[in-house]
Amino acid sequence: MSKLAIIGGTGLAHLSDLKIINKQMVHTPFGAASAPLITGELCSQPVVFIARHGHGHTIPPHKINYQANIWALKSLGVERIIAVAAVGGITEKMGPKTIVIPDQLIDYTYGREHTFFNDDFSPERHIDFTNPYNNDLREQMISVGSSLDCDVVSEGIYGATQGPRLETAAEINKLEKDGCDIVGMTGMPEAALARELDMDYATCAVVANWAAGRSGSDITMQEIEENLIDGMGNVRGLIEKLLPLVLK
Repeated sequence: MSKLAIIGGTGLAHLSDLKIINKQMVHTPFGAASAPLITGELCSQPVVFIARHGHGHTIPPHKINYQANIWALKSLGVERIIAVAAVGGITEKMGPKTIVIPDQLIDYTYGREHTFFNDDFSPERHIDFTNPYNNDLREQMISVGSSLDCDVVSEGIYGATQGPRLETAAEINKLEKDGCDIVGMTGMPEAALARELDMDYATCAVVANWAAGRSGSDITMQEIEENLIDGMGNVRGLIEKLLPLVLK
């Protein structure tokens, strides 16, 4: 049975129905993970959970120790990762509360550690990143999503920006010209690091707001929080239905 981890982002700092078996802070060669890794059962299925931004959402996107988080999950035997993220919607189908299962990404981040092998690099360390997300995990999420009473978009390009500030309207226009459908701050280097350690990885993104310049009004944290209440509720439903399929 494949061991599954769920990385919780903004709006999903914990899984309320998770039966906790063990909670441990994992120290790695790259430092400490963002938060304790919680091993438990959800819907009678074994899972590992970590809050990407730490307890109380205190770690901004550009300061997350992505290396430590992914390494810590691997050290517990995790083979598959569902990465939950809150994003902004850029293109027409990506309205607030929509769940998006992206199939591609464009990385605009800088200054982050993008590999485990900075000090031990060799030619075979070049990973194939043509398709950044595991297709089997994506197809399973899409299949389950079709049975939910909410909007689930089965593909899209995730633009990963540096943060922690939100983008300007001109930057969102540029991202759309580049082909991006949604924008977030945590998609990279998380996905690439998982690939380096041969872990299946896919993102389940919840649109928290229209991106800058798309709604005709300023973005407020109240708007984001209100949309995430419903959006993350739908994600919890998706995960519960997904677990029996992923853990076969």
